[in-house]
Amino acid sequence: MNSENKIKLFLVDDDRLFLKSLEIDFMESADFDIETFSTGELCIASLSKNPDVIILDYHLDGIEKGAMNGLETLDKIKAFNPNIPVLMLSSQDKIAVAVECMHHKAADYIVKSETAFIRLKKGITEVMRFNKMEKELKWYMERM
Repeated sequence: MNSENKIKLFLVDDDRLFLKSLEIDFMESADFDIETFSTGELCIASLSKNPDVIILDYHLDGIEKGAMNGLETLDKIKAFNPNIPVLMLSSQDKIAVAVECMHHKAADYIVKSETAFIRLKKGITEVMRFNKMEKELKWYMERM
């Protein structure tokens, strides 16, 4: 697949081992152009590169205590461009946390587990399909 057809994916997680593992999983798929970030601040600074999808950890302040957490980062991403789909990722398997992320306009909430990569790929497929349908509908409506 050439780089023009690849999905530009930002991975944001302060757990360096998990981040590298996720990056390798996505690289093996060959459908993605991947950039990784260990803080929300670094991700925000790179938003001008126009990612297609962002996978964002809920807890980003585990290593750097003053760092933005996932929700703060999500809010800044949505303020920059509300159309960038963000899939929240967390080790917390709590409905309240998932609902809170959705209230902040996350596209999905996925719990870190042995099936997380499969669920993330499925989530990316769904948001890309939705975005394509939205563009086609907009094109069609503009011509009516």
